[in-house]
Amino acid sequence: MSTVTLTSPKAANPTRSYALRDAMTMLRRNLIHMKRYPSMTISIVVMPILMLLLFVYVFGGAIGTGIGTGTDRGDYINYVVPGIILMSATSGAVATAVSVCTDMTEGIINRFRTMSISRSSVLTGHVLGSVIQVSAVLVLVTGVSLAIGFRPHASPLEWVAALGLLLFLAFGLAWLSAAMGMGAKTVEAASNAPLPLTFLPFLGSAIVTPDSMPTGLRWFAEYQPFTPINETLRGLLLDTPIGNKAWLALAWCAGLALLGYLWSRSVFNREITR
Repeated sequence: MSTVTLTSPKAANPTRSYALRDAMTMLRRNLIHMKRYPSMTISIVVMPILMLLLFVYVFGGAIGTGIGTGTDRGDYINYVVPGIILMSATSGAVATAVSVCTDMTEGIINRFRTMSISRSSVLTGHVLGSVIQVSAVLVLVTGVSLAIGFRPHASPLEWVAALGLLLFLAFGLAWLSAAMGMGAKTVEAASNAPLPLTFLPFLGSAIVTPDSMPTGLRWFAEYQPFTPINETLRGLLLDTPIGNKAWLALAWCAGLALLGYLWSRSVFNREITR
């Protein structure tokens, strides 16, 4: 079976089965790293849970009254939890950027250049590892949400659809953050680059309704990518109207994934052929 090395961009492409095997090897490598160095995984789990507790128990009564969800804190829990779950899906972006930057700056890529492996497997391993990591975060955050009073109305099929949407988003953001990690010169810079992605849901409908915002910010909140994704998630879990937002959410997720994939592959190919 023919193979391809990282230093030979003109070599023949490996077969699909060989590329898949290489990708699974790289995925296993990244999962082992997560197990041996759990600090990053712990941090991306803790932050959404802290934000959940903060917005429910500290700000929940005041914000809920202000945006008209009701005076009972339980009403605001049902509003804010889908937004916090959405933020959980973005939490893996920083970890992916850091792990990719570490590979690019610590010399492991130079070793991969001498090996007969599929070029795409390095990035694919990072992206799949990020999606698995985010899956674990989603389960934990959802469990805490249910424990503190979140009461969804979703059927099993709607739960599956919600999870699929979140993982689709995590997949696209993983490719984007991989490109950011490759473009960063230091690990510190890589950890800062994806932060706008993780905080952009705050400027949508995750915490408050766009109607409560000033005119310019309201326009931005209504048309930025995370608002239709959040409203689709809220509709699936709480049986609120979705309308055409589901198609917009899927289109944004697909666009983010395509942009991230093309960007990361372009940067990676440029870096390994220097």
